Amino acid sequence: MEAAASPFPHLPEVPASQRAHAQSPLRYEDVSQDGRVMLLSLPHAMGLAVWQKLMVDSPVPRAAQHQGLVPLLTRLVIEGHGGPVSVRRPFEIDGGYVLGHTVDAGGEPNRILLATFAEVRAPRARTHGPPPEGAGTLDLVGKIYGEHVFTRPFGPPEARKVRRLELEGVPAVPPLRLPWLKHDDVLTPPASATGLTELDATVKDDEVPVLFGLMHSDSNQHVNSLAYPRIFEEAALRRLAQHGRGTRLIARYAEITYRKPCFAGERVRLLLRAWAGPHGAWVCGAFVAPEAGSGPESLARANACVRMLLTE
Repeated sequence: MEAAASPFPHLPEVPASQRAHAQSPLRYEDVSQDGRVMLLSLPHAMGLAVWQKLMVDSPVPRAAQHQGLVPLLTRLVIEGHGGPVSVRRPFEIDGGYVLGHTVDAGGEPNRILLATFAEVRAPRARTHGPPPEGAGTLDLVGKIYGEHVFTRPFGPPEARKVRRLELEGVPAVPPLRLPWLKHDDVLTPPASATGLTELDATVKDDEVPVLFGLMHSDSNQHVNSLAYPRIFEEAALRRLAQHGRGTRLIARYAEITYRKPCFAGERVRLLLRAWAGPHGAWVCGAFVAPEAGSGPESLARANACVRMLLTE
């Protein structure tokens, strides 16, 4: 994917205490037949470095939990790079986190955010066949960014929104100001994606209804955050095929915003819109309730919204 098409978030440098390194083996399903890393293998890598290694020793999640504060995932950005790689060589993962805030129209803090991020590298190699050019070089194969909003999900409605932290050793309002992306801002390609041809004039229903089962759920008792981009990529291929486009494609960028969880046993509609461009096809869409319309108000209240770039 061309860097010019990517709106991947920029993050500041953070101290060593907020960074960690980890390794992870690869599974066969993590690598495509041409040796590129699948996007959905990358969030697991961030989980290993940030949540399972770094956050274990951080006072922030423990202190927050005692106060009923939970950082809920509201946005996930995944970008694929490089390759080919072999399933026999592990990922090298460098991850970290930073606390920040957003402001309202008057400039007052209105959200406290936990931003997690990771860069994933792997040596150039092939699972089968002769080694590629530059074999053994450690290449960047992916980047991941997770945005979490602190809230009190089990508190009374008037106390759920968190504008300040009361945690020892942590500023009440972390000084870093982070931009806030509205839930439905991802329903069009990023401004940096130029030269696009509109394939759909507006969002239209996917031809296959989305039926969530227990296979899509996790221990948080709702549909797992990665189920949405997995289902969406398959729907994006169907939509492109309807327009006479080839489907020998792979997602290289995905941005998902989460507003409201879905649950096993639910049926939802998936609304999609596609564009073709010089660097691949952008497909954007939303998971909405069966009774929802396809107008701006319904889209703004979607359970989750996705924009995705697929390339050959």
